This record gives sequence, structure tokens and C-alpha cells, in this order.
Amino acid sequence: MGVGDDMENQTTTKHHRGIGSRGGDQDLLGPPPRPVVPLVYADFGDDALSPQWTSWLVPLFVVANVIVFFVVMFVNNCPKNSKSLGPDQHCVARFLGRFSFQQLRDNPLFGPSSLTLEKLGSLDWYRVVEKHQAWRLLTCIWLHAGVIHLATNMLSIVFIGTRLEQQFGFVRIGVIYLMSGIGGSILSSLFIRHSISVGASGALFGLLGSMLSELLTNWTIYSNKIAALLTLLFVILINMAIGILPHVDNFTHVGGFLTGFLLGFVLLARPQIKWLAKEHMPQDRRLTKYKPYQYILWLLSMALLVLGFVVALVLLFKGEDGNDHCHWCRYLRCIPTSKWSCDGV
Repeated sequence: MGVGDDMENQTTTKHHRGIGSRGGDQDLLGPPPRPVVPLVYADFGDDALSPQWTSWLVPLFVVANVIVFFVVMFVNNCPKNSKSLGPDQHCVARFLGRFSFQQLRDNPLFGPSSLTLEKLGSLDWYRVVEKHQAWRLLTCIWLHAGVIHLATNMLSIVFIGTRLEQQFGFVRIGVIYLMSGIGGSILSSLFIRHSISVGASGALFGLLGSMLSELLTNWTIYSNKIAALLTLLFVILINMAIGILPHVDNFTHVGGFLTGFLLGFVLLARPQIKWLAKEHMPQDRRLTKYKPYQYILWLLSMALLVLGFVVALVLLFKGEDGNDHCHWCRYLRCIPTSKWSCDGV
């Protein structure tokens, strides 16, 4: 992952913060970029890759996100809070009562105010580091800036996560989802200090990253592997390109993707040699379940994952600004053009 320019002027916080919807537009009017949903590459495989489990965790995540959004809107209570902000403050869809949305000039995504999101756990560098509220690294992935932001993220998670859970089970996909969300939050906090951020797109990009590493580590057992790889790479590039638009929190996307990519090598490796029927297997032959390169990738990925999290967390809580150590990284979030400026992003 402006929606707050007018709204932020009414808050009493010490820092200027706009809503950073991961995978969505934060400070400009208009709907968020819609995540591109890939074809499920397992469809390119054979019967050995057919689903083994029933997906229930991914739908549960979706339901949880929807429930949290209703809770946020209930707390937001636009009709009540808008009265204290002035007579020119008008809620959208007032027939919804306390669930009505902030006016569109404050939040074009049909959602709550930034003040409500900040109160309920949005990602905010100042509160995470200076106020020692590290729990925001997790809670922010359950919050969304509006109905449009929620719908695009949840639809993408259903399309990507359901098939992965059917293939690998709820434990591994649940770990990838949560760890990728936290990884995206950590990287975002390292580089973005003056806006708040919410959304599950770090977890979403983690699932996307795990799809790529799963395809690579299980390369030999797939048919039509080139078609699957090209399709997946195209989808990843399109989504990353969306992230360089102004006011889109692409650091969350990158952090979630890298975390999921490494976890895919650790958690999603399949046996590379199919087990033969016992009567057809020579007595003196022992089949290897996993190939050596899979063990190497497992060890390297685990080491990089642990090292990355430790270094990033140490830098974050020491108050380091990632932009001081990587001057070109700002282009991951916004590339200035004749159509827009990246000043203040």
C-alpha cells in the first residue's frame, strides 16, 4: 500500500500523516490501483499437483478483515465526529448512520478518517519507534482505508491464497501471510516516516512471492513450466510497476514480496522424485526425496530471512532512516514524471 490533506489539518498530532493504503492511493483523489491477479500456475501442472486440502484459513482471513473494517467504521462514527469539525463537514451515505463514510475530499476510498485508523493501529513510524508500539507492525495489516481498498485486496487474496492453501495446507500459508505482512510493515517503517499506512497488500505480495519461489524450487515436476514462469513474472512486474505511482506504499509491497519469496523456499518445497510402486523398485535402490539444490535453497533462504529481519528491526528501533543508507530506494515508491511530482512523498 489527500486522504487526508484536509483531514490532517484538523488533527492534533505532532506529525503530518496521510493515509497510506497499501496497494491503494493515499493522498490523491480516485480509486486505488487494482492489484493484478495472476493465473494460478498450478493449473499448468499435472494430476500430482491437484489440491489436497480444503481452504478455510484464507476465507477466514477475508472474513476477519471485513469484520475489522465494520468495527473501524463503527468507531469512526462520521455523523457524530463531523459535527465537531465544522458545518462544512458532510458524511457520504448518511443513511448508513454511524457507518457512513468520511467526505470524499478527506478519503476518496469510502472509509474512515486517518485519525480513526491511527487510533486503531495503523502503521506510523513515530508511534512504532518513539512510542514503542511495535504491535502496529501487525495490526496495520488488518486495517483498510476504505471499501475500495478492502475489496481489491480481499479479491486478490482469495484468488492467490485459496489455491496455495489447497496445495500446501493452512499452517504454511498462514505463516507466509502473517510473516510477509510484518516484513512489509518493517521495510515500510524504515523508509516512510511522515504518513500512516494500512492494508494487507504486504501479505498479498508475500503470497505472490511464495508462488514464484515454489515454482523455482519445484521446477522439475511442473509441465509447461516456462509458460507458468512467464505468466507469474508478468503479473509481478505489473504489480511492482503500480507501486511506483505517487502515494502508493511500494516499500510494503517489496518487503512482503521478499519475505514471501524466501519463505517459499523454506516451506513450499515438494519431493522431486515420485515414489514408485514398491514392487517396481529395485531392492538395492534408495530414492532421494528432495534434491540437493532444494536443501541449499532452504539453508540460504532461512539465513537471509533471519538476518534480514534482525538487521531491519535493529535499524528500525535505533531510529535509522533507510533513505540515508539507500539514496536510490526512494524511486521504489515514486518516480517523478511530467505528470506528477514526488515532492513530499
